Amino acid sequence: MMAESISNSLTDTGSVVMAVDYSDNSEWAFDWYVTNFHKPGNKVILLHVPESYINATTMSPGRVMELQRESDGKTTDLKQKFIDKASKLGIEAEFRVENADKPGHAIVDVAQKENATFVVTGTRGMGKFRRTIMGSVSDFVVHHAHCPVLVCRHKDK
Repeated sequence: MMAESISNSLTDTGSVVMAVDYSDNSEWAFDWYVTNFHKPGNKVILLHVPESYINATTMSPGRVMELQRESDGKTTDLKQKFIDKASKLGIEAEFRVENADKPGHAIVDVAQKENATFVVTGTRGMGKFRRTIMGSVSDFVVHHAHCPVLVCRHKDK
């Protein structure tokens, strides 16, 4: 029964939360999803969690504002890139920005609120030691999301 319910959730249409950032891995995950997994009727929520400089205490307020403006500009470019890609492929997509200290928590929260069918994320391909020390967003999402999670790892990485 459990295998049937997982299988159905992967083939039914619904909302898909896709974590996106500026990395090649993120773009590769988008392309892989579109080529291998996307179903007509799926609504893709392109979710970006930018670095936050709000709690930066070791920088001057001017530097924090400068970094925040730079981040906002990059986010605008990222939105345009992914919305254009989705539009050219006829995919219904929405770009969202969630400001949070922990990207994994934001991804899981949005997936829960949207009752997502599944989550798609790339991976930075960190080794076990770095992942243990730094933490892994994809690992957190796999262990805390209410729905199946597709982690796309680039073969060449």
